[in-house]
Amino acid sequence: MRALQIAATGMSAQQTRVEVISNNLANMSTTGYNARRAEFADLLYQQSTRPGTITAGDGTIVPAGVQLGLGVRPAAVSVNLAQGSLASTGGDLDLAIDGLGYLEVTMPSGISAYTRDGGLKRSADGEIVTSEGYSVVPGITIPTDARSIAINASGEIYAYFDNRVEPELLGQFTLADFANEKGLEAIGSNLFLETGASGPALVSNPGENGLGTLRQGYLEESSVDPVREITELIKAQRGYELNAKVISAADQMLGATTQVR
Repeated sequence: MRALQIAATGMSAQQTRVEVISNNLANMSTTGYNARRAEFADLLYQQSTRPGTITAGDGTIVPAGVQLGLGVRPAAVSVNLAQGSLASTGGDLDLAIDGLGYLEVTMPSGISAYTRDGGLKRSADGEIVTSEGYSVVPGITIPTDARSIAINASGEIYAYFDNRVEPELLGQFTLADFANEKGLEAIGSNLFLETGASGPALVSNPGENGLGTLRQGYLEESSVDPVREITELIKAQRGYELNAKVISAADQMLGATTQVR
């Protein structure tokens, strides 16, 4: 009886769906987080009678055939790339990307990672780093005697000093874009890695080549919609229950078979 295996794949699929939803809800307050969505595809079909088969009797072509599905499987967990709202923080190193693009980060191994989390910090040496301590490209250091800093929409960083009238330009942030953002590999800590599916990073200054601009004193909030996630959770729970009922019905049918004398 294939119904047992088919329903089992359905329960497994709904469990995956619930796990994705729970991760979305857990990251409701994560800076720059984009909601994920589980996608599914049907499994192979057993072709008892193929469409278009010629019957042995009079040569008539079968119009539909008999194709028995074998269940469902997870096909992908895609990312909803909708931008979250910008929340004012007033922090001089808080940056929100208004539009497309990712900040480039240098990992301890030397490879580049990318993030939309603009909650930046200053290290003991004055270097601008992420909350995890990773250097933000192009590796800008704020002088210890700087009174304040200002970051404009183009990513230029200026330092103000008590004994100077004109600010000093320290450097400029760049942004990276990808042909397929959904192909980036999430590694946690709001970081992504380039993959063959995403394509190479296309680096430009903020505001150029379709990239977004930077907003100092703001952070991008999570794009998770709690109402939508709760609705999807209810649907997934009901789908799980229905597949469980199919297993129960198949079990009763098998029980009736074993009781036949």
